[in-house]
Amino acid sequence: MLSEGADVQVRPGVDGDLRALTALYNHYVSETAATFDTEPFTPEERRPWLLSHPEDGPHRLMVAADSRSQEILGYATSGPFRPKPAYATSVEVTVYVAPRAGRRGIGTLLYGALFEALAGEDLHRAYAGIAQPNEASVRLHERFGFRHVGTHREVGRKFGRYWDVAWYEKEL
Repeated sequence: MLSEGADVQVRPGVDGDLRALTALYNHYVSETAATFDTEPFTPEERRPWLLSHPEDGPHRLMVAADSRSQEILGYATSGPFRPKPAYATSVEVTVYVAPRAGRRGIGTLLYGALFEALAGEDLHRAYAGIAQPNEASVRLHERFGFRHVGTHREVGRKFGRYWDVAWYEKEL
């Protein structure tokens, strides 16, 4: 599957993307509260994560790359919502955009491709947890039909403070 827009290709993630995907994620680990991981990863530490997102099935990894340079501009994933079997028809989704690629519609392209890829899967709901405040992420999720279903108050501690996580839900 290939989506294009503004010199951007959206495609499934592959092993050759691992180093760039790890660097992108590590930016969010080190600089933001968007993830509650607190220590950067090596590519080898992230390999199991990459391998947990095959090209088919309910757990996907979609990558946005510059059509000319192949630079990774962002990625979106769907993964298990919770590990118990009865949750199998629910996924947790997330999107990360390279800081220099923000406000170019990359997140929209990625989620569009991800939800298109998931359309044929036996899935019922998608969930997204958004550390607050993050208005850009809230707007992106609402654009894709997510609705706010609750907030966990001060659920994570990072950078010496507590953060709320707002939970959003979408029918699939």
